[in-house]
This record gives sequence, C-alpha cells and structure tokens, in this order.
Amino acid sequence: MRLFAAVLPPDEVCRELGGVVDELRALPGADGMRWTGRPGWHFTLAFYGEVDDAVVPELSERLERAARRTEPFALAVRGGGQFGHGKALWAGAEGDLATLRLLAERAEAAARKAGVPMGEHRRYKAHLTVARNRAAGEVRPFLDVLAGFSGRTWTVRELCLVRSHLPASGVPGEQPRYEAVGRWPLGGAG
Repeated sequence: MRLFAAVLPPDEVCRELGGVVDELRALPGADGMRWTGRPGWHFTLAFYGEVDDAVVPELSERLERAARRTEPFALAVRGGGQFGHGKALWAGAEGDLATLRLLAERAEAAARKAGVPMGEHRRYKAHLTVARNRAAGEVRPFLDVLAGFSGRTWTVRELCLVRSHLPASGVPGEQPRYEAVGRWPLGGAG
C-alpha cells in the first residue's frame, strides 16, 4: 500500500480554501497547471511510500501511540508558497506549528521503528499542495493571491494514516484518490 501520515482539514476549512483556489484557477496561465482536488487536501506529516501489508499493523500501533502522546492543537491554513520555481504551489499553515512539527517527527519515527525505510530526514515544512506544474514558471500572481489568504482556525484532534490510490486510467487530469485507513485521536481523547 502507498501510505502517508497526515492531518486532514475539516470541510469548512476546505470550502474556504476552495474559494481562493477558484481565484487562482481564473488567473492567466492557470490552465497549464494540474490542480489538486478538494477531497485530497491534507497536510502530509510523513510520506511512507509503498508499505508491505505485513508492516501496517505495527505502523498503525506506533502511530496510535504517537497520537496519544500529542495533545490537540490549533491550526489554520494561511498564506502560501512554491517549491521548485513554480513546479508546486501550496497553501501554508499558521498556529501551533511546533506541535505540528512534533507530530510529523513522531509519525516519521513510528515508521522507522516499524521497519519502514524512510530515507534521509528532512526538516518538516507544513504545506498543503494546491497545484503542480510540469515546468518551472512565473507564479508571482498566484503567490500574491495566496499571501492574502487567511482561513479559520480549527483544533487538530486526530492523526490519520492515508492510502493513496494513484491514477491508473491514463486519463489526463485524473487525480489520485485518498482513503483514510487509520484514525487516532490526539491526546488519547475519544
């Protein structure tokens, strides 16, 4: 299974972000970008890649422990940026980023302890990808719109293990499908 750990924003936050993404999609050059779908919006904490089915129970147990050890925290989608000179546009985060980073570190450690090869550790950068571009390009107008975005604050109450189903049809523009295969409350709350 192709898996990652994530924080999923609530529907009302996705609706707010959807409004600004609609603005972005109306800008010149937007038709050449691949826009991510609202059902797939998430803050990845740790990307695991292909994980053997036999490892998933131990990974899940360790993620549950990581969630229990992390208290609920405030988060909001705010601003944005780019990776790779315009190859990816993302919305940023504001709030208790120290706890978000701690949860990401715990999600990565859970995988390592469960035997999932994680490769090189990178410093966590909270982002929610809204668009990808095959080539680098000028994205200043998009960044200007994202810079002015400020969504509502919500309380993150769970850690999710998400399965990614990559498009197999070959249809241009088809999006990956995401399925939460595990959810654990933060701080051990029910």
